Amino acid sequence: MRKPNLLVILIDDLRHDEFGAGGHPYMKTPHIDRLAREGMLFERAFHTTPICSPNRASIVTGQYASRHGIIDNVARDAMSHRLPNYHLVLQKKGYRTAHIGKWHMGNHGGPRPGYDFWVSYDGHGRLNDPRLNHDGQYRQHQGYITDIMNRLAVSFLEDHPRQHGGRKPFSLFFAHKAVHPDAEQAADGTFRVDGYVTAPRHQDLYRGEVFPKKPNMLTPAQVIRQKPAWADCFAIRSEPEGQRVLEAVHSGQQEEIRLRAAMMASVDEGVGQILSTLEAQGQLDNTCIVFLGDNGYFFGEHGLGPERRFAYEEGIRSPFVVRYPARVKPGSRNRDLVLCQDIAPTFIELAGGKPGPQIQGRSLLPLWAGQRRGWRKSLMVEYWAENAMPWLVGMTYKAVRTDRYKLIHWVNRGNDGELDELYDLEQDPFELRNIARRADVQPIRTRLRRELRKLSADALGL
Repeated sequence: MRKPNLLVILIDDLRHDEFGAGGHPYMKTPHIDRLAREGMLFERAFHTTPICSPNRASIVTGQYASRHGIIDNVARDAMSHRLPNYHLVLQKKGYRTAHIGKWHMGNHGGPRPGYDFWVSYDGHGRLNDPRLNHDGQYRQHQGYITDIMNRLAVSFLEDHPRQHGGRKPFSLFFAHKAVHPDAEQAADGTFRVDGYVTAPRHQDLYRGEVFPKKPNMLTPAQVIRQKPAWADCFAIRSEPEGQRVLEAVHSGQQEEIRLRAAMMASVDEGVGQILSTLEAQGQLDNTCIVFLGDNGYFFGEHGLGPERRFAYEEGIRSPFVVRYPARVKPGSRNRDLVLCQDIAPTFIELAGGKPGPQIQGRSLLPLWAGQRRGWRKSLMVEYWAENAMPWLVGMTYKAVRTDRYKLIHWVNRGNDGELDELYDLEQDPFELRNIARRADVQPIRTRLRRELRKLSADALGL
């Protein structure tokens, strides 16, 4: 059987409902929606450390952050050269491998092991006129970064048949900067935030549109009543530096949501260009395409934004769409608990390999075939507080989510778990009522804490 081409399209900070097929009320993403219409939309896909660098490392390794070691956005350049990246396996299986776009596991934009073709940039990059690293050499580009990235991805696909006589399949990891705003942290710890920038042609797109308010879009005072662990955090965020950052990105405002939607227009155009290119080559149906985000995002839910790091649904759920007609039924939807770590073992199996014991994700091939027996019933989310974010100091947590319940344990906020949060997601999908103190749910809480300890030990390989 012919090995398929493999393509990941990764969007920065895109939440699970931030595209047309995902339920956004006004965003138009016809080409991304085509992937969902002709493939499978996973309605409950999750990030296990919902922040950029750790989750990107989890995608390429198939591991929890507590195992691969990239636990925050600190510049871990040396570690990022030693990751057990699934592209290293694909190279041995005869694939031509490529990375185009944001890397951000370590801030240096130079090539990492596992890739035959490389284009990236230092840190978060810039939305306009980016300086890109092409296979070890920096080049200055002019224009809007999403358009530049789209052209580079299409150019790679057009050039691929000329490489090795077209005999090798390809694996392309295509990672956009969108929809992340321009922001940099200075040496003194302060942030320069230029905010969201659209392509000029999309500047007025969706002007006047309104994203409906959700029940959990609350003020900090309302949040603290059910989530007391947040009291100190919200107090620090209200100080001048915190307010400056919030205002720079229109945090929690309709303009923030609109600008992000307008930025996605360029992303969707690129998806259309990729589909057209593969179709013209006769390779579209022989390419397994996965579209997802690198972490979630809050629009003011639980008083949070601009934020993505926390274990509430908006932070940990990912858009996750797979198109591969040889294995995936068109127009199908799946509600099993899926992780971003599942991409690595899936691609290794499609390439004819066997995932190694270090991989903690699971191949999605059984779910594509409708075989749900033995699939995971729980997942862990973990986060380590970062000194770079003064309002988040002390907010380290581990959480467990099952089909119905979620327990959040604040590791440094009381040894006996008095600040734990427990939600019945069936009865309370917006996570408004913390029932951790209710006497009738103590057996459930005990069971979840036991499951969390097991998942934590398993993640470490103990």
